[in-house]
This record gives sequence, structure tokens and C-alpha cells, in this order.
Amino acid sequence: MLETQTIVSITSRTALALAMHALLLAEHRQFKMCIAVVNVSGQLQAFTKVDGAPLHSSDIAIDKAYTAVSFGRPTSTWTDRLESANAFLKHGLMNRPQFAGFAGGVPIVVDGVLVGAIGVSGGSASQDEEIALMALQEFGMSS
Repeated sequence: MLETQTIVSITSRTALALAMHALLLAEHRQFKMCIAVVNVSGQLQAFTKVDGAPLHSSDIAIDKAYTAVSFGRPTSTWTDRLESANAFLKHGLMNRPQFAGFAGGVPIVVDGVLVGAIGVSGGSASQDEEIALMALQEFGMSS
């Protein structure tokens, strides 16, 4: 018997609205940041950046979102875990394409279901995570 599953994911429209809201929050604080939102499959749904944001922050924001949705947890949780990890885990993960083991990537959970993730880059790690969490909270989503 063929089995299938229904996948629930953030829509493009919601992803765009969330990214724009995070952009406004960053601009209000005068943070030059990039914002990426991915769907539950890790595909980029929305991207924007504050004018003047660092060039490398574009890819880093996308990688943070991808990492957060891949593991279903904030990227900030990797900092301590990688410090105490054995060399195989630490170097294995850190050398993986699109893995970001520092704050700024947050899963998007709606009614207990993982539907995507937001990644923010360009500020300090705590500023990146702050903007991501504030945008989710103001949209009524959780991490």
C-alpha cells in the first residue's frame, strides 16, 4: 500500500510579510541586517535586507534559517553543544554546507507544528536572535 503524508508549511505570502516585519524592526533599531525565511523543506520563501547590510550576511541569514528548520531548534542552541562536542561532531557539522551554529536562526512553529524558520544576520548574535524572536512573537508564532 502506498503511504503519503500531508506537509504543512509557511506560505510565500506569510513568509514575505514576516520578513518585511523583521526588516522594519531591524531598521527601527538601526541594525543593518539580512532576513531570510524558509519553508519546512528548507527552501527559501522570502529574503530582504536593510540597505547597507554586510554582503556575507545574506548567505549567513539563509544558512541560519536552513539550520533552524533542519533541526527544529534555534541555532543558538548549537553554541554550547559544539563547544563540548567531540572533534568528529564539531568539525563534521561545522564543515557542512548551510550549517550555522550560532544565534539568529529560529524555527517557526504554528499550533505545535514546525512550518519553517527565520534567519537573521548582520548584527551581533544576540541582536540577530532578538529580531527573529520579536518578529515571530508579533506575528503570533512561536519558536
